[in-house]
Amino acid sequence: MRIPILKLGNYLLVSIQIELDDKTAVQFQQDLLNMIHKTGSTGVVIDLTSVQMIDSYIARVLGDVVKMSELLGCEVIFTGIQPAVSITLIDLGIGFRNIKTAMNLEQGLEKLKQSLEG
Repeated sequence: MRIPILKLGNYLLVSIQIELDDKTAVQFQQDLLNMIHKTGSTGVVIDLTSVQMIDSYIARVLGDVVKMSELLGCEVIFTGIQPAVSITLIDLGIGFRNIKTAMNLEQGLEKLKQSLEG
């Protein structure tokens, strides 16, 4: 199953509405990077509100998405990280250092605008 990626001005919006498996996560990574390259977007908001569980592989893929996006000149903000997901990330020893977050999609978009537009 593919995760929809929406374009809003210079930004891309992604709302992950399914539990991610390894195949879907890798496909999402490829789709997002291709979309960034194709559109020249400068920012991405990835909403994880519906994601209830995450494993170490998925967390690594999401971390890689941030690094790869930055190499393409695109800033990424995660929104809606659930408490169970944050606990799992810490328990797994996976640090999301230097990764920007916001409570919800609206705040994520505002944070992205402030960061990129001053």
